[in-house]
Amino acid sequence: MFYNVKCSVPTGLVWFAFLAAVAVSPSGAQAQIDVTGATILELQAAMASGRATSAGITQQYLDRIAAYDQSGPAINAIVWLNGGAVAEAAALDRERATTGPRGPMHGIPVILKDNYNTTDMPTTAGTLALAWNMAAEDAFQVARLREAGAVIVGKANLHELASGITTISSMGGQTLNPYALDRNPGGSSGGTGAAIAASFAAVGWGSDTCGSIRIPAAQNDLVGLRPTKGLSSINGIIPLSHTQDVGGPLARTVRDLAIALDATVGPDPGDLATDILRGRDLPRFTGALDERALRGARIGIFEQYFGSGPEEVEAARLVRAAIERMVELGADTVTVELETLDELITGSGVINYEFKWDLIDYLEAQPDAPVSSLTEMIDRGLIHEALMPRMRARDSGQERDSQEYRAALAKRGPLRAAVEGMMNEHSLDAFVFPTVRTVPALLGEPQRGSSCSLSANTGLPSLSIQAGFTESGLPIGMEMIGRTLEDTRLVAIGYAFEQGTEHRREPWSTPPLVNEKRPGAISVNALPGVPEGIVASGNLVTLNAEVVFASDLGALEYALAISGVAAGDVTGVALRYPQGDGDWQIVHLLSRPGALTSEGTVLLSEPQRRSLNLGDMHMIVLTRQHPFGAAVVALVVGG
Repeated sequence: MFYNVKCSVPTGLVWFAFLAAVAVSPSGAQAQIDVTGATILELQAAMASGRATSAGITQQYLDRIAAYDQSGPAINAIVWLNGGAVAEAAALDRERATTGPRGPMHGIPVILKDNYNTTDMPTTAGTLALAWNMAAEDAFQVARLREAGAVIVGKANLHELASGITTISSMGGQTLNPYALDRNPGGSSGGTGAAIAASFAAVGWGSDTCGSIRIPAAQNDLVGLRPTKGLSSINGIIPLSHTQDVGGPLARTVRDLAIALDATVGPDPGDLATDILRGRDLPRFTGALDERALRGARIGIFEQYFGSGPEEVEAARLVRAAIERMVELGADTVTVELETLDELITGSGVINYEFKWDLIDYLEAQPDAPVSSLTEMIDRGLIHEALMPRMRARDSGQERDSQEYRAALAKRGPLRAAVEGMMNEHSLDAFVFPTVRTVPALLGEPQRGSSCSLSANTGLPSLSIQAGFTESGLPIGMEMIGRTLEDTRLVAIGYAFEQGTEHRREPWSTPPLVNEKRPGAISVNALPGVPEGIVASGNLVTLNAEVVFASDLGALEYALAISGVAAGDVTGVALRYPQGDGDWQIVHLLSRPGALTSEGTVLLSEPQRRSLNLGDMHMIVLTRQHPFGAAVVALVVGG
């Protein structure tokens, strides 16, 4: 049983009918832990102690989805909800009580990118052309999750057909970044990234063909591993390129990532790439975690992927600061370069040669596939307009095994050998650079600055981990590439870095719920004062202000009334806050010249919200007689 939360019928009726169906935990117990930002170990401890149940925890995540995905900030990350999730969680609670937990994923709610086959929900890859594509079998990693006792809460939006990095699709629309509602969440696994950042589940699964795990991890303050090609199975994931596709988790912490990887990596007869594991012990990620892993580690600074343009300065600064912190934690660093990189990497990608044919193969294997090819999807007009130029280009190939395709495949081995040779020459454990050299792009604009091809075109493992936030509150990620099948070493280094830093930050737009609902608007007291240089007298200009702050929207709502001055002498009311050096700067003009009353709503940026919470934001009245301020009020949240 499933529910599509993007219905064209009256959504309120469908949504509230769904909530009524799952609002009461069959176990009768509700979670006594706030799931916002909770780790897997914290959730397990709560369930083991009896303070919480999987059913109650699952309901909390569903409550958060109800509050924030289509309401409030409207993150728009979720495409399908599993209507049986709470009942499944309750069954796992009963199993825990009788035979104990299966392992660390027992009863843990997760979200899947909507290109993973599931038998109980459609699998659409974000396209309306596959809106009712029902798979006969779960994807390999989904089956492993169910065996481990995970609860699949729902499926997340993605950049349509996994063919982009801003997460817009005909099936799910545009997903927003919970750290900046006017910016994209990365992609193509951006729905998963936004959902996990917003605590819609404990951990989520994505796929990566060229950055689609790493970019959303970077832009949503998460960690994500593109594993060595073949370490995890892509069997049952709608393909973009079988040569480059991998699947894996995105998580808020490295330990959560490790637990999720341990549950899903391993050989699969349905994916020949996993033959790389034949004769090898399966890696254990949680066992490899070591907060001392950076002591003596050799880290290469890959200068070729550090940008120097104005739009690249912030990411480069934060990643260089992260490298300095790695040194403080015991690492040695060396600047490295691969002189032949451009020659080796150019033309080594194979997405454009494989996608059309891989998709045909996938659709032929589905018993009731609604379409048979990319050509048919295009002809029926069921792909989002933003994707059409790229889809037409990828559909233009006339043969599966072209000379150009073989040439691209032939370049991948030498590229991988050169990269690993560089690592061997300098005795590196990993080399690092910004995951994305620019900040998350504004909605509707292209996302630039990714260096995703190096890992994707070599098959080498690559971890994106939090490097910090820009002054405007946008997350930046640091990418680390390692050798073939040394994934656990990468994750161990990432864990040591994480333990020595505090870069994880919950999104301001999705705070903890209050009584299962979004927090209400916060009252803001307007405390009157007199600007410097104004002599107090009986003829002072006054400003009466009624102000509330909707924290999950970053919206300041106001109603203003000015007295003590003629309307014709009023310039306006300005909202201001101090710069770092103490000088004031104008944020918004809240009323126009000649207006004695005004009302409205303004959106505040991260620095502006911070100033408001600190009591450092003012409204100031500007008049003809006092052009630099005739009256001022200080805004104090809840004070």
